[in-house]
Amino acid sequence: MLQHSITAFGGPQVAMALMQYRFVEKRRDLTEEELIEYSAFCQLLPGASSTQTIVLVGFKRGGVVLALLTLLVWMLPAVCIMTGLALLVSYFSWSGNIKALSLLQPMSIGFIISAAILLFRKSVNSVITRWIFALSALITFIGFKTPWTIPIVILLSGIVTNFSDKRIPSQGNAPKSIQWRAIVLFVLIFIAAGFLSERATEQNWSSRKLFNLFENNYRFGSLVFGGGDVLMPIMYEQYVTRPQTKRIQENKRDVVKIDRVTFLTGTGLVRAVPGPIFSIASYMGASALKDKTLDVQVYGALIASVGIFLPSFLIVLFFFPIWQHLKKYAIFYRSLEGVYAAIVGIMIGASLFLIKDISIAMQSAKPFSITMYIVVFALSTYMLYKQKLGPQWIAFSCIVMGLLMSHWF
Repeated sequence: MLQHSITAFGGPQVAMALMQYRFVEKRRDLTEEELIEYSAFCQLLPGASSTQTIVLVGFKRGGVVLALLTLLVWMLPAVCIMTGLALLVSYFSWSGNIKALSLLQPMSIGFIISAAILLFRKSVNSVITRWIFALSALITFIGFKTPWTIPIVILLSGIVTNFSDKRIPSQGNAPKSIQWRAIVLFVLIFIAAGFLSERATEQNWSSRKLFNLFENNYRFGSLVFGGGDVLMPIMYEQYVTRPQTKRIQENKRDVVKIDRVTFLTGTGLVRAVPGPIFSIASYMGASALKDKTLDVQVYGALIASVGIFLPSFLIVLFFFPIWQHLKKYAIFYRSLEGVYAAIVGIMIGASLFLIKDISIAMQSAKPFSITMYIVVFALSTYMLYKQKLGPQWIAFSCIVMGLLMSHWF
């Protein structure tokens, strides 16, 4: 898991690709069907979908304890890096050499494509699944930044394959009983966080911003659908726009606020850091307290990180046994055929969207840089799909080449 957490550059689609390589092909922790099912299920929930998928891998292998350890190992490297970067920006006005990490973008797309090829061969094998795959890719490409696109695509794909009654559920293992503790704890924390945050602000507690940070991030992690691309605009509204509103200024509320330049620097840096995009919370937690001492900034980063990841953990552990129970019924079991094809289409659609973004950014680039992007994309796909080279070595090579390019060109 540590290897996975330090090589998963590029967001949830790349994390899915690396899970296919590491946990299915190499370690055999789960099957391809289980990985696709876990991913599809987590796309329907609020929170960090890639984090929730990884939590389920740990849960399958060793229950709640291993799921929690898996979450910690997955998030800690990114949290530590983003906290350190926030401190650098705060104390030294450092904006980062993003250009040196630019080759991680085409590498990430190569990772997604290599995994999509493998999953395509397994999941897209009939006329209806080919149609679902193609339409899912197209819809994902068009509506990639709309938070409801992926959940709607998955739901509709599951409905379509129910028009066939050829598939029936296998007996399988008996579903586990539903544990209510996770959802009860989730609700209690949600209520307590809101109450204490408001009380801390009204009574001007010295540690009020730490309570505010936890409440803000716990709310984000509980209600955000669509991953990091949806999370960051919501954070921008909370930390940059809201403090400037007339109501807040008239009431003279000392709310958590971050300046625009610092915020945008963090959203650029998180793309170059391995691990979950939700680790942006660590950067914002430290940045929001940059007028405080170093230890308080670190506390802010840790509290924000716990706040944003804890809801994803509790939500997935509560709803997964329910999902397993529903699979006994034919209507849900037959849905999985369409869901599997939709996930592969979503991966291709996301790849096309990322390629479009890179193409726009590269319009003013030198021919050599454009050539390097194409070469890195092709080699990353080939080395992972055909040669089974470890993704950490591919990522390291791209970083070295990026550093050389930023220095010489």
